[in-house]
Amino acid sequence: MSTQARELKEMLDSGTLTGGLGDTMGIEVTEASPERVVGRMPVEGNRQPFGLLHGGASCVLAESLGSIGSTIHAHRFGRIAVGIEINATHHRSATEGHVTGVATPVHLGRTLTTWDITITDDAGRKVCTSRLTCMLREAPQN
Repeated sequence: MSTQARELKEMLDSGTLTGGLGDTMGIEVTEASPERVVGRMPVEGNRQPFGLLHGGASCVLAESLGSIGSTIHAHRFGRIAVGIEINATHHRSATEGHVTGVATPVHLGRTLTTWDITITDDAGRKVCTSRLTCMLREAPQN
């Protein structure tokens, strides 16, 4: 295992890339590389008052996955990734089970990354499509 792969595994295992809000929402990352990030999230606990998956929850899943991919990419340059823009189109509702997001890069630069994220329900139907742009910044000095 390369040093970079080992560091990435340690970051994922420690929760550095998925902690905080992702934990609260129940997001589970199942695949992570600079070329593709996949994760899932339960609908239960992430619904709006009418029983439908909350659109904001879809945005949290999308931004989490795109940010993880951006962080993996940024790590190559000793940088960190911060989200600067997200948009989402909600195509259909989900009321049960899980939704799965697949993030793929549109652009992986030295200062910006852009990701397309597709979220589907358990039946494979498209629930939401999103686009995330992250800025790559110098890591803060402790």
